[in-house]
Amino acid sequence: MTHSDSRRRYAEIGKVLAHHGFEFLWSKWGIEKVLGRIEKAIGEKPKPAETQPERLRITLEELGTTFIKLGQMLSTRPDMLPPEYIAELSKLQDNAPRVPYELIVEAIQSQFGASPQSVFQVFEVEARAAGSIAQVHNAVLPDGTPVVVKIRRPGIELQVEEDLAILGRIGRFISNDTDFGKHVDLDGLVDEFAFTLRNELDFIREGQNAERIAGAFAGDPSLRVPKIYWEFSTTSILTMEDIRGIKIDDLEALDSAGINRKRLAKNCAHIALVQVLDQGFFHADPHPGNFFVQPDGTIALLDYGMVGRLGEHLRNSLLRLSMAISRRDADRLIDELLAMGAAKGGVDRQRLSRDLDRLLSQYEGASLGSFSAGQVLREITAVAQRNGLTFPSELMVVVRVLTMDEGLGANLDPDFNFIEFGKPYFERFWLKSHSLKATAKRMKEGAIDLADLSVDLPDRLVRLLGTVERGELKVTTQVEMNEALSNKLQQAANRIAVSVLTAGLVIGLSVIALVYRPTNSEGPTYFILKGLLAVVVASTVWLLIAIWRSTR
Repeated sequence: MTHSDSRRRYAEIGKVLAHHGFEFLWSKWGIEKVLGRIEKAIGEKPKPAETQPERLRITLEELGTTFIKLGQMLSTRPDMLPPEYIAELSKLQDNAPRVPYELIVEAIQSQFGASPQSVFQVFEVEARAAGSIAQVHNAVLPDGTPVVVKIRRPGIELQVEEDLAILGRIGRFISNDTDFGKHVDLDGLVDEFAFTLRNELDFIREGQNAERIAGAFAGDPSLRVPKIYWEFSTTSILTMEDIRGIKIDDLEALDSAGINRKRLAKNCAHIALVQVLDQGFFHADPHPGNFFVQPDGTIALLDYGMVGRLGEHLRNSLLRLSMAISRRDADRLIDELLAMGAAKGGVDRQRLSRDLDRLLSQYEGASLGSFSAGQVLREITAVAQRNGLTFPSELMVVVRVLTMDEGLGANLDPDFNFIEFGKPYFERFWLKSHSLKATAKRMKEGAIDLADLSVDLPDRLVRLLGTVERGELKVTTQVEMNEALSNKLQQAANRIAVSVLTAGLVIGLSVIALVYRPTNSEGPTYFILKGLLAVVVASTVWLLIAIWRSTR
């Protein structure tokens, strides 16, 4: 990316932001210092719109692939954005203009060395769908198998890398040089987002994701995953089984086909819970457009570019969080939040406990089954955010996925309750994670670690003792204090200073009195002593009053 290209993209971003009324961000965050003067390139007045969240969604859609995906990721972070922004960003449409057929032909020729008609028995000229990353065409394999071919948009990689570089530069600046950045790890957020987006551009990885989830559901009739045809797939082209059906949010069509919607709602929840709790590897974009219902009620799940991962440690944390919520135990809930690394700085535990107690008291006398999982998780997230806690990004993706799946179930069956349905799954995962087999595995891993430590420990001790003997060992202690504690320490230091000064004045008075022995009340020495005595008395009275007030 050349400097001129970079400047052009900066100007384009600034122009779109200004067009929708977001040019104030440049001055608010001081971004003009890092991007340079681009105001002349903007040159447009803010465009009126209904609400600021709506304008933000439209802005991201106009800026293209990278920013659409950024908005979709931010829609999973209620700990960072208000609810109205989360709701609007969840509507982001990943649609884009059709790529000219000539460019599609060039893309296939560059990958397979032949035209689409030579590679496939049939390749339809008209696209079936077009998104910001890829375009999909219907085709037929040489053996007569109907497939869909997903082709990455030409040049999209370069555009994404350019945008990621810009976002990285802005994120680092805001993190290091602004008050806003001190509370939000934008630099880390951009790095994580870049990793996810680059993976989504790799269609080989998407095919592997699909096969991994298909393997986890082998023998489970609730889910169907499209087959991947690897001999017709590359990093930029993915050929998969053509699966069609009724969109899961088309209730009228489902009823006409005789599909049992109550059972379908349970299947949606079952698929989500098995992926998250049992496998720790899950489809991370469960919007209705990716769900197609087969005539027998099986759910076909498409598009595995976005997946989430949840390690065993976080799965156990999620389980303990749910147990703490069900027991209305605020202290246990705080312990789990802190154990997950949600606290990036000092946390006022007393205030956090008070806020959570107030929240959990709303559920007193009522079964959690009478509430929605999304409602409970959103309220806890809001309380945590107000108290300076930041959840791990993996957990926030899980919250979004489970909330979306709960919404699918509620749309299919208004009486469906996700929490009640999920209880057996949490119990099963708890038993699985604490079974003899799982315990034996942890003990085996611990024994291996202990054996490695016992072998390395003597050498490490020798190096440590050598460092101590040479006087090279340094211990750094950092004490973080809140404003109230800092004020108390300052007051104590002031009192000590006054006490020392008063004692010095008393000693000075005594020396002067012994040396000069003033007898004349009109002499200068007498007036000096009198003034010093008044200062001593005033200092002593002030000190006594300060001590008395601090003990009340």
